[in-house]
Amino acid sequence: MTAISLSEVIPGWDDPSEAPIGVTAERAILPSRLDHDLLVRAYKFSEKAHRGQKRLSGEDFVSHCVHVAKILADLQLDTVTVASGLIHDVVEDTSVTVADIEAEFGKEMASIVDGLTKIGHLPLNSSQERQVENYRKLLLSIAKDARVIIIKLADRLHNMRTLDHLPEEKRRRIAQETRDLYAPLSHRFGMARVRWELEDLAFKHIESKEYKTLAKTVAQRRAARETLISDLAEPLSVQLKDAGINNVDVTGRPKHLWSIYKKMKKWDKPYEEIYDLLAIRVLVDSVPDCYHALGVIHDRSTPLQERIKDYIAQPKSNGYQSLHTTVFGPGKQLFEIQIRTREMHRTAEYGIAAHWRFKEEAKSADELDRALSWFRQVLELQMDAKTPDEFLEFLKLDLYQDEIFVFTPTGDVIQLPKGATPIDFAFAVHTEVGLHCAGARIN
Repeated sequence: MTAISLSEVIPGWDDPSEAPIGVTAERAILPSRLDHDLLVRAYKFSEKAHRGQKRLSGEDFVSHCVHVAKILADLQLDTVTVASGLIHDVVEDTSVTVADIEAEFGKEMASIVDGLTKIGHLPLNSSQERQVENYRKLLLSIAKDARVIIIKLADRLHNMRTLDHLPEEKRRRIAQETRDLYAPLSHRFGMARVRWELEDLAFKHIESKEYKTLAKTVAQRRAARETLISDLAEPLSVQLKDAGINNVDVTGRPKHLWSIYKKMKKWDKPYEEIYDLLAIRVLVDSVPDCYHALGVIHDRSTPLQERIKDYIAQPKSNGYQSLHTTVFGPGKQLFEIQIRTREMHRTAEYGIAAHWRFKEEAKSADELDRALSWFRQVLELQMDAKTPDEFLEFLKLDLYQDEIFVFTPTGDVIQLPKGATPIDFAFAVHTEVGLHCAGARIN
């Protein structure tokens, strides 16, 4: 089956995405990557099951399923995941059963859809005990198969993009849950693109007045911002190539709106007085090239010493790797520069989704296992939570916490949350060390 026939069968498949969650053009490589026959079968199955159902926007309900599948395809996921996205709502919203899906598509897809159905739409106004149980059910489904949360995040992302059709009170409740639960989950799985868009969309519906004001201000300064980025990025690209770093890409972008707004609130300053609003990204082929590029940049621009971070030697717990530095650029403007390999960039943009696509590779399989083991640990720690607020507070601490790295006397590195005490370190080394710790020397 050709790519043209696929787009003819699935309405809107080749249309651009509503927002740049991925490089839509990458869908053009699907003929060599995805099983079109399975996608067409899944679409027809979903279209038949949802026939007659409409969204509040007036569109056929199946259009939502197509948008979810497109997000998954843009995240470069495998055929089974994209096809599962097409049928993710059929058991919850139609008379189709999990057994029907297994008979048509096999156990793997049936298991994924079953996991999605069990978590369903988390009730926003249920009893506290029921709400906690729903959140636990969500995490248990993730621990069993990471594709459940990837599809759930795609589902939530499209629902957030189309939230304008709902009553205001419901919009705010869904947006708050997105900020409290789904944005942190996407962060924990390293899915930066998804996280940024979820955070900005939640911002739009929770602090709508502030969002509109900031969005207008940022749009008005777009030309000046692009000039600043160009003034730094273009010479930097030339300098890196002259230094012998071949195949280097230098691009720039503004920070996303929620990130800017948080800086404004934290420092109690207007947009004009917030520094570090622009980020430059340098992509190279190898780790040595990363460190070489950092040296070239520091040789030509003055860095802020406290803003130099090496996440290559010490990756974040969600797998993120990059070198970060903040330097004074043209017009004494501060720029954050992120330096990483293209493989690190793929992980930074798509997170666990990237690892799932390449799960046959030993390295990606290890990354997947590490991410899922984290969820199992979180579940064990949170069994005592009694209220949704308490549960979410536990969850957000695990999801968003900053990290510090502490060395043991033997040279091992232990990751601890920011604000940890010597007692926390002692227990991290061994329970017996923690129980018998008598003091700590501050040097």
